[in-house]
Amino acid sequence: MEQGEKQVMEQATYDEPEREQPIEEEAAPQPEGESGSVPLEEAGGEEAAEPAEKAPTAEELAAAKAQITELEAKLSEMEHRYLRLYADFENFRRRTRQEMEAAEKYRAQSLASDLLPVLDNFERALKIEADNEQAKSILQGMEMVYRSLLDALKKEGVEAIEAVGKPFDPYLHQAVMQAEAEGYEPNTVVEELQKGYKLKDRVLRPAMVKVSQ
Repeated sequence: MEQGEKQVMEQATYDEPEREQPIEEEAAPQPEGESGSVPLEEAGGEEAAEPAEKAPTAEELAAAKAQITELEAKLSEMEHRYLRLYADFENFRRRTRQEMEAAEKYRAQSLASDLLPVLDNFERALKIEADNEQAKSILQGMEMVYRSLLDALKKEGVEAIEAVGKPFDPYLHQAVMQAEAEGYEPNTVVEELQKGYKLKDRVLRPAMVKVSQ
C-alpha cells in the first residue's frame, strides 16, 4: 500500500508543470563616490572609529608655557621700543617747530647785530659840536640817516634798552662802574656808557652802565 501511494505522488509530481521561477532583477549599478551607495558589508564592515586626540604631556605643556612667556617678553620689549621711538619723534618734532618759530621771530638778529657798531658810530658823530653851517648840515643829514636806520630796525623788533633811572637788571645791563649818586636809590643805573639793544624779547647787547652804590 505504501508503495502504491508513493508511485502515485511521484506521478503527480512529474505531471505538474514546472512553475516559472521569478527572475530576480539585477540591481542597477550605483555610481561610485555617492554617500550610502555601498553597503557597510561591502565596504569592509563598520567604519573604523577615529582615534582620540592624544593628551599633551607635561613636557609639552611646559615647553608651550615657556614659548608663550618668551613671546610676551618680546612683545613687551617691542612696545617699549615703540613708545621710546614715538617719544623721541615727538620731541624732535617739537624742537623743530620751536626752531622754525624762533628762526622766523628772530630772522633779523644777524643783520641787527652787525648794524650795532654802525649805530654807535652815528651816536658818537652826532655828539660833535658843529661850529659852522656846513658842519651843521652834515650833522643833520647824518641824523636823518640815523633816524631812518633806527625806524627800519624798530619795524623788525629792534629797540634800545632803557637804562638811566632804571633798577639794575643783570639780564639787560652790564655794570662797569659803581659810584655814589645823589637822588638815586642804591643799585640804580645812573649813567649809560653804551646803548644796549634787544630784538623783541631777546637781548642783542646789554647796555653798558654805571650803577649807584
